[in-house]
Amino acid sequence: MADDAKRVRPPTIYDVAERAGVAPSTVSRALARPGRVSTQTADKVRRAAEALGYGRRPPSPGLTALPTRLLAIVVADIANPVFHDVIRGAEAAAEEAGYTVILFDAQESDERERRAAEQFLPAVDGLVLTSPRLSDAGIHAIAKQRPLITLNRQVRGLPSVLTDSARGTRRAAEHLGAHGHDSLAYVAGPEASWTDGMRWRGAQEAGIDLDIRTRRIGPGVPTVAGGEQAARAWAEAPTTGVICYNDIMAVGFIRRLQATGLDVPTDVSVIGFDNSRIGLLTTPALTSVASPLQHQGEMAVKNLIAIINGAISSEEPVLLPTKLVERSSSGPASGRPPSA
Repeated sequence: MADDAKRVRPPTIYDVAERAGVAPSTVSRALARPGRVSTQTADKVRRAAEALGYGRRPPSPGLTALPTRLLAIVVADIANPVFHDVIRGAEAAAEEAGYTVILFDAQESDERERRAAEQFLPAVDGLVLTSPRLSDAGIHAIAKQRPLITLNRQVRGLPSVLTDSARGTRRAAEHLGAHGHDSLAYVAGPEASWTDGMRWRGAQEAGIDLDIRTRRIGPGVPTVAGGEQAARAWAEAPTTGVICYNDIMAVGFIRRLQATGLDVPTDVSVIGFDNSRIGLLTTPALTSVASPLQHQGEMAVKNLIAIINGAISSEEPVLLPTKLVERSSSGPASGRPPSA
């Protein structure tokens, strides 16, 4: 009774893995395809699952009443406007194919992502993980149970739809270099973000090729407050150019610079990423790297439905192009280092 009182959620595949002393992917194989593991391992996993009551609970009542042909879309942070167009494209493609979409906000939490995926697995035909923060092993464990596709994250052996973030960051650096900037700061996003790693790599490579001094600030929270915090760190070693992980951080960065009396772009040029609507509402209007967000959502759902219907998924990611949209937040270097 004490154990039951302490349990606040149904047992998960991770609980079974911990009790059995194996990996989550091994639990998935042992329960779904016992022939792919040894008899001893299969028995150990089965006993652990039975002891925890894993697999005996039906889907939640709220989901059992929903119609069939469901897809789940898990987004990293619904407050981020970049996901607006991705979701719109995904929903349009799903509706055209006769599917309904369930949306879940992970709030930048790998734990919430995991719980969402496990909650929806019994009720959906497939999942789209948008900028997932789960480990590769955690994503593979889910993929063993339902067709799955990732956005903004490449996981070996699984289908994905990506935007060319590294090249987009390079275009931003080339733009700064062409305007005479010789120093660049990259304002990083979440540490667990695969996309952040690609963007930082693009900034590093561009800095080497273009002879621009480059440094990284972060990781940081991809919010306005995160951008403001990054601006405080930037002030310790100012650069004439700044590329931010996303537009929201760029807005916070500019806000902090203006509060300290610096002018954008006269003193500092700032570039965002994603070309979201928020960049048009700032003063000055934000230069940003654009990616085809709505098309990304559409392609992800279309490919996922094809896999559900029996198509063989490709491990090669679908790579969508990016381009730089120049506005007023970037311009010629002043010829002197900014002082904060």
